[in-house]
Amino acid sequence: MKKTSTPFYDILGISSATICLVHCLVFPLLTILPLGLSHNPFIDLLFATIGLFAIVKIIKKSNLLISSILIISMALIWISVLSEIILDIHLDLIFIGGIGMIIGHLVNYRIHKNTNH
Repeated sequence: MKKTSTPFYDILGISSATICLVHCLVFPLLTILPLGLSHNPFIDLLFATIGLFAIVKIIKKSNLLISSILIISMALIWISVLSEIILDIHLDLIFIGGIGMIIGHLVNYRIHKNTNH
């Protein structure tokens, strides 16, 4: 049962990080159009919370390299999101953190996929 739960959290993390990264890249382009859209950093907070939930479950069973990649990436995302909410400063760290999260989850998913076969 525990072997099947880690791939679920990897897929959840990959999906969340990818959607968040697409959101962060596409949304600024949508604000150029006169649609009346404005950026809401609480959407980023939602993605960060989902990602945090996924990595907390994963780092307990992962090796040091994957845990380090995921923790550092999550820290970059949280620094960026909280600086935007609290200080109203947009940091590009969220892009680096999002890419790191995708890489960390993909590597972890492949390692678990290879060990199960």
